[in-house]
Amino acid sequence: MTIQTQGYATHSATSELIPFTFDRRDPRPTDVVIDILYCGICHSDIHSARNEWGWTQYPFVPGHEIVGRVSAVGNKVSKYKIGDLVGVGCLVDSCCHCPSCNEGLEQYCDNGFTGTYGSEDKIGGTSHKLTFGGYSDKITVEERFVLRVPGNLDPAAAAPLLCAGITTYSPLKHWKVGPGQKVGIIGLGGLGHMGVKFARAMGAHVVMITTSPRKGEDAKMLGADEVLLSKDADAMAAAQNSFDFLLNTIPVGHDADPYMALLKRDATMVVVGAVEPMTNVNGVPFIFRRRSMAGSLIGGLPETQEMLDFCGQHNITCDIEMVAMKDVNTAYDRTVKSDVKYRFVIDMATLKS
Repeated sequence: MTIQTQGYATHSATSELIPFTFDRRDPRPTDVVIDILYCGICHSDIHSARNEWGWTQYPFVPGHEIVGRVSAVGNKVSKYKIGDLVGVGCLVDSCCHCPSCNEGLEQYCDNGFTGTYGSEDKIGGTSHKLTFGGYSDKITVEERFVLRVPGNLDPAAAAPLLCAGITTYSPLKHWKVGPGQKVGIIGLGGLGHMGVKFARAMGAHVVMITTSPRKGEDAKMLGADEVLLSKDADAMAAAQNSFDFLLNTIPVGHDADPYMALLKRDATMVVVGAVEPMTNVNGVPFIFRRRSMAGSLIGGLPETQEMLDFCGQHNITCDIEMVAMKDVNTAYDRTVKSDVKYRFVIDMATLKS
């Protein structure tokens, strides 16, 4: 027996997402079945659906920013009950026994985590070999990989926290951002706008670093204390050696050197946006000020729950635009054009219509 599921899938790199019926596994003793209410649209969904990273197999169901209600639980599930508001992020399985998994860092699983979509499904119980994501009406997930969503948050606006939220929260926490620090958020989009909100809530002095004066004004409304225009050579020169931490959310390869020059001695810039080669990285900014450039990938399950709880305490959610399932292809095109503030979220109630 399996659970019939309605969703949207793409069947090639050049085809649109269309209605698609498939099956989810019946819950095992430690599984949770979730009726999906909302699913965010991440730019990674688009890259993957269009095979821009070269690994996608079809049919392909995207979606890893999932919020919904528990509709069934296995007989050994202890954390959740029917009706609970829960979330699922970018991963739904890992080896659960390597050093990384034992530290609650499942995103760095030494044996490779299972992504919410497009990964080999090592649990099985369905007619398909790969995982299918959250552009669907339900999903079955191992209890360990389910997260509790605070009840005071708008569930639709909380959905992108499962990727955009944890992607920015994790490095800010790991590098101990807090009061008395000058923190730069580079780029204002789905990731950058969350970086501003989190850094502000952590007590830092937040500077939005952007090429666009218009985005600078938006960043101030989101909580940024200052704006630094990266195209202003004089302003960039005046800001050199002044930042305690930089969170770089630029989604494409770029010249790192102008940003590295902004850091104080021993400070770090963390890259979370560009999953492609940098166009230029010179050793001088590193060597002469002992600066560091690092990367960070989402978060493990304990830290993602910590992030959601932090959002509940500070009433932080994503700025979203809701779309119907039938309009997902238009939303993809608008996302590529940066025509959204700052994340699209699909209302899964529209799937039935």
